[in-house]
Amino acid sequence: MRVLILSKACIVGQYQTKLTALAAKSNLQLTVVVPPTWRDERGIVPLENRPAQNFEMIVAPIRFNGHFHLHYYPTFPDILEHVLPDILHIDEEPYNFATFHALHALRRIAPKSRVLFFSWQNLVRRYPPPFAWMEQYVYRHVNAAIAGSSESQRVLRRKGFQKPIAIIPQFGVPNSFAPRPSTRGSNCRVVGYAGRLVREKGIQVLLHALANVNGDWQLRLLGSGPALDSLQALARELGIAARVQFIPWISSSEMPNFYNSLDVLVVPSLTRPNWKEQFGRVLMEAMACGVPVIGSASGEIPNVISDAGILIPENDAPSLARALADLLSDPTRRQQLGALGRARALANFSERRVVDDTYALYQKLLDTR
Repeated sequence: MRVLILSKACIVGQYQTKLTALAAKSNLQLTVVVPPTWRDERGIVPLENRPAQNFEMIVAPIRFNGHFHLHYYPTFPDILEHVLPDILHIDEEPYNFATFHALHALRRIAPKSRVLFFSWQNLVRRYPPPFAWMEQYVYRHVNAAIAGSSESQRVLRRKGFQKPIAIIPQFGVPNSFAPRPSTRGSNCRVVGYAGRLVREKGIQVLLHALANVNGDWQLRLLGSGPALDSLQALARELGIAARVQFIPWISSSEMPNFYNSLDVLVVPSLTRPNWKEQFGRVLMEAMACGVPVIGSASGEIPNVISDAGILIPENDAPSLARALADLLSDPTRRQQLGALGRARALANFSERRVVDDTYALYQKLLDTR
């Protein structure tokens, strides 16, 4: 089968291991279209192109880079003419212009191809025209969808999508995310966060919590975003600036080392009227590395952590402070939660499972053609 994937997310090198595993499947010829960069709150995210690929990667120009709803690939119709896929996998939300543009071109160039989209959306949101029109067009003309979570599946059903939906995370955890021997000589306990520096991620709650945790600790905040200055100011105001390290960016291949440098990872996300945590990928990556995790009750976080970590109420700095104090002072508990988290990550979020489930969906689509 000839499969064509359109995905801005696959500019991340660690995500490309999923593509390598897919391309290794029997009778699957894979082509992947990515942009040269993507722009978001963190700035410009460059393509991490990994060598020795067993699939074709086409780096296509992108218009309206950084505009989630409006971006598209003007040369995509030419790519369709070149590939003529049996399956088009659009790794985008159904209301995006990129999805509409790709699907509209496919219906003209390769009308017998099967097509699916991906969705993380876990809140029912109604869009004005033309996005509402594009969303309904996509619903009518695709053959299936992948939802990243059960909440995303429920949202699609509530919005009227009646075709098959497979629940598969966008990416699984590659084998490189595993426990590694510690090289730290210090007894200082290290708390970590990785992700966007924005208000809804709740990092300010983490700072307030740590300001009330005794003992020798350090906080490592990996990421960038518009809240950087306010978070640095808050750390100074709380008197903990010397113990907080801001790390702007590292390559995806360095993420396993980052997780393994931590004693605990915290994801203190805060639900907003137009957003709640869609998955918390960093949770499953840290869990795969055997690092204990603490997460708030926002969105999908409880389903990712389950009983393999610590859940706290949203926006509750005292509860977070107590959880951190207990965990940082109890190496046995950290070891127990680390083992539980790794077992859960491998059982539910492994890259192999994501690839197998995606390949099975491809086969099902072709069998029903």
